[in-house]
Amino acid sequence: MHGYVKVFVWGFEGTAAGFGQMGIPLANVAGPFVGLLELLGGLALIAGLATRWISIPLAVTMLVAIVQVHLPKGFFNPEGIEFPLMLLASTVGLALAGGGALAADNLIAARRSAAPAKPAAAPRAAHA
Repeated sequence: MHGYVKVFVWGFEGTAAGFGQMGIPLANVAGPFVGLLELLGGLALIAGLATRWISIPLAVTMLVAIVQVHLPKGFFNPEGIEFPLMLLASTVGLALAGGGALAADNLIAARRSAAPAKPAAAPRAAHA
């Protein structure tokens, strides 16, 4: 949801401006990058695609958000670290454990392992 807002509601310019006001370095690059990462990465997590790989950069963005923005505002919501810390823990957990049995990654892997193997080529006779 946060990625949708960053990309389609605020837009890249608005997101970059907001990141700049929060003191995020390279806001013109970080804002659009994080918006797309949260939008596309969130969709990938919902589908269970590349769960471990997508979770790592999402965890990094949460860590940066906690340190740069939320930590000075205390623990509790609405602006403290409580919710971002939960998102960080969730993404770290997904990075370590993967997406689970119904994740698209596992369904794709199961389909690949169930595919019939190609027959091996017949050995060539040696020429004398």
